[in-house]
Amino acid sequence: MSGTILVLGAGGNVGRPLVKALLAQGEKVRAATRSGDAVEGAGGVVFDYANPAMLAAALDGVDRAYLMLPAGHVEALALLLPVVELLAARRIKIVFQSAMGVNADDNIPYRQVELAIERSGTPFVILRPNWFADNFHTYWKAGVDHGVIAVPAGQGRTSFIDARDIAASAAAALSRGDFDGQAWDLTGPEALGYAEAAQLLSDVLGKPVRYEAVDDARFIDQLSSAGVSRAYAEFLAAIFHPVREGWTAAVTDAVPRLTGQAARSLRTYAEDHRQALAG
Repeated sequence: MSGTILVLGAGGNVGRPLVKALLAQGEKVRAATRSGDAVEGAGGVVFDYANPAMLAAALDGVDRAYLMLPAGHVEALALLLPVVELLAARRIKIVFQSAMGVNADDNIPYRQVELAIERSGTPFVILRPNWFADNFHTYWKAGVDHGVIAVPAGQGRTSFIDARDIAASAAAALSRGDFDGQAWDLTGPEALGYAEAAQLLSDVLGKPVRYEAVDDARFIDQLSSAGVSRAYAEFLAAIFHPVREGWTAAVTDAVPRLTGQAARSLRTYAEDHRQALAG
């Protein structure tokens, strides 16, 4: 493959390291963001999911694209299906960042996007990451600051995945053809409960951090008061149900199979992001 790779959401937690990894492999990359700024040395292009027609001008020479739902949004079908149609019409390979477990029910919006891609006739790879380790320095950062991670996870365990490993997996899927037509559940190397995760953060940061199991209503109120839209807070609360049910405890070998490298542990994530967690 010798064309250009378009990375949507190129300025995000996955998009930025993905752009960097692709450039390091010698790929030609176009970085799509709402600002249109260059990312990690890749030329930028303006794109807003609310206006998918904008994307047409960015597709000249593109033969592969990385597609994800922008952070903070829940309208997967409305925002992603027009983009899927535009890419598929040009036979552009799609590597789609979905979410672990959505294939359990074809009525789940993410799964409906997956099915649209699978039926589109264009080459594709689907990546289904588990909960991001990076949430601890983004969505759960205020809790870490105050020493209490209050989420509705019950006693469920999660194989947290580092966003850098999602990016590395995406880079492999985009730069190679032997993974085409496949879906991969991406996880970290071990499943931890949130109490264990809090203790690990305590050890790394040298300060007390504990886990407090809360109900959905309190969780939604906390996020809303921190500036997260209520609709997105409700979405996050809803996807803690699989955590409580034990469905996010699975550990797969997808990251090493895709990248040739072991997935990073939550401790490695915390040590590497100590400044962001403590700042």
